[in-house]
Amino acid sequence: MKFIRTTVFAAVSLLFIGAATLGRAEDVKQFVVALKPDKNPEVLRAEKTQLDAFLSERLGRPVQTIIPLSGTVILEGFANGTIDLGYLSATDLVNARARGVADLLLAGEFADGRTAYDSYWVVKKDAPYASIEDLRGKPVAFASRTSTSGFIVPLLDLERRGLLGADADPAGFFGAGNVFFGVGYVSAIERVLAGEAEAAAVSYYVLDQDKHLTLEQRAGLRVLQKQGPVPSHVLAVRGSLGAADAEALRAALLALNEPAHAELRDRLFTTKLVPADGAAHTAALAEALALAKKALKQ
Repeated sequence: MKFIRTTVFAAVSLLFIGAATLGRAEDVKQFVVALKPDKNPEVLRAEKTQLDAFLSERLGRPVQTIIPLSGTVILEGFANGTIDLGYLSATDLVNARARGVADLLLAGEFADGRTAYDSYWVVKKDAPYASIEDLRGKPVAFASRTSTSGFIVPLLDLERRGLLGADADPAGFFGAGNVFFGVGYVSAIERVLAGEAEAAAVSYYVLDQDKHLTLEQRAGLRVLQKQGPVPSHVLAVRGSLGAADAEALRAALLALNEPAHAELRDRLFTTKLVPADGAAHTAALAEALALAKKALKQ
């Protein structure tokens, strides 16, 4: 009996030790962070090097920042455990939460205290259009099929204006063969600048900030229409990451809000970073995502 009691005690002790180990911040030896490829590759490479150095120092462990081709790749990395933290659109976050592979860690908060922003339809400065209705039968470019501000929210706005048919296909308004999808905001804008599209649907910051376009490019463009609100981008953490590691990442990232690091934060993530609830942050997207899913079935 003494042997049995000793064995049981040892087994229970091991279970407690194992549980404690799982909760420690040292579970992950190297964090992998993924950024979406929505800027000039050279600029992104420089920024990721700085982020690696900053987070490695704060976490006391190596950090490797990667730049996958799309948000879909980041979601797969969450699912298979090869990506720990990702910078995502609100739409990507909805998909990640639906699959149970990741959840919101921090959201972007703008100077006015909102965690939402505007989507723009952008045209050339001298384009003869006064409203989105003037683009009937004209070629346009969406940022991508998964872009929240560059497709999903603009599509919902078109539907609410009564410009889409029952199938929600934007080609029904803009014309067959007149709807293009890019691989990001810049690719959509480049179609406009090249004369291949009359308008592009993008995020506000593509035109309002100097991170994505040259001053010359921005000077040749104007906003035709605004729509939204669009939930801000988020930093999401994979669901299988231990709580201690997630909290370590949260604390390290919140340190970017300190005045000494705010410039790096703004270049990487545009806004202040704040805690938020994933479900509440994405609640307004339900109708828009359902419409986009219907449109993409065409």
